[in-house]
Amino acid sequence: MQSRSILVYTLCAFVLAGAVAAVRMSTAVDAPSVSPAGATQGNSVLEGVTGTRDVESTSVRELRAPDAFTLVGPNSFLSGIAPRAGEGLVHVVVEIPAGSVDKWEVDKADGALRWEIRNGVPRRVRYLGYPGNYGMIPRTLLPEEQGGDGDPLDVLVLGPSVPRGSVVQARVIGVLGMLDGGERDDKLIAVLEGTALAEVKDLDELRRVFPGVTQIVETWFAHYKGAGIIETQGFRGAPEAHRILEAAIKAYAARNNGS
Repeated sequence: MQSRSILVYTLCAFVLAGAVAAVRMSTAVDAPSVSPAGATQGNSVLEGVTGTRDVESTSVRELRAPDAFTLVGPNSFLSGIAPRAGEGLVHVVVEIPAGSVDKWEVDKADGALRWEIRNGVPRRVRYLGYPGNYGMIPRTLLPEEQGGDGDPLDVLVLGPSVPRGSVVQARVIGVLGMLDGGERDDKLIAVLEGTALAEVKDLDELRRVFPGVTQIVETWFAHYKGAGIIETQGFRGAPEAHRILEAAIKAYAARNNGS
């Protein structure tokens, strides 16, 4: 009788644990999509953010969400973070986590991260989620006089999804040439530090070790805005990517008096 009671007690404990886990999972799944990852409205958060935010490599540990459509960091996402992270790495502000379709971007006016509003509603990409963590490199600029869009350099960081507003360290390994409505809109390709992809140094190695990735990325960018809007022009290697990066860093400094 005693062994039967122990068995019943054990089964009840398992059922209770399962119920608690189900409630937690339901809460996570049903959370409003307008709540930014890694932040709470009006409060600082101490977890869910990786990387560094400035020349001194201070850890990013605070994000505030004044409303459901805005994330504010300790420093400006645009001007308060160094573009380079040392040892061949760059800092990337993650605007759109891998797998997401919510279109956030750093606001050039004040350096905050905002959900883009189009026709009065938050913009969502009408396609599969992003194939990597999409974001920008701070203190960079693709000048309009050089055929660019006047915005910071866009970069797709290959690797597991990280929270929106994270500042991560990544290694640039190439660039995907693109025209968006006839306007140059190149996307740097990088790999996330601390992941299985971190040791990849160039596109050839990426194709060899992780076959199919470049095809997935180019196919996604060629079609995510619909047919005939984006023209992809193929990949170029790490040397060209770093040339674009260096030019963009210099262009930003020149426009901002060296700062």
